[in-house]
Amino acid sequence: MTCATSSACRRAATGEDRQTSARAYWHEDAACRYADPDELFADSTAQNRAKAICTGCPVRTDCLVEALDNRAKWGVWGGMTERKRRALLRRKPHVASWKRGLIDGPALSRRRASKGLRTLPARGL
Repeated sequence: MTCATSSACRRAATGEDRQTSARAYWHEDAACRYADPDELFADSTAQNRAKAICTGCPVRTDCLVEALDNRAKWGVWGGMTERKRRALLRRKPHVASWKRGLIDGPALSRRRASKGLRTLPARGL
């Protein structure tokens, strides 16, 4: 993912549609923010280099959520290639928002566990 291709990056760069949520600007913390777009939108074995950039990225999940929610067709997003994302979307076509399960779900489970409450698995993921 690069700022040239991300709608969130374009909005942030132009100042249009500014949101107050910190999640709206996750791309500012992305490990790939200065990477060469050709590395991130590579073919076959070169995708391993792009996935390596994602390893340890603090906003990897946010990136993946954006790709899944927006059905990104090209590139490595959140450490997943387009092929892996397509397979996941085919297996889970009923998921309306990946944010709920990938970002909100784990945080809710941690909060419940810290209060001694039983955690339930996220539905649909």
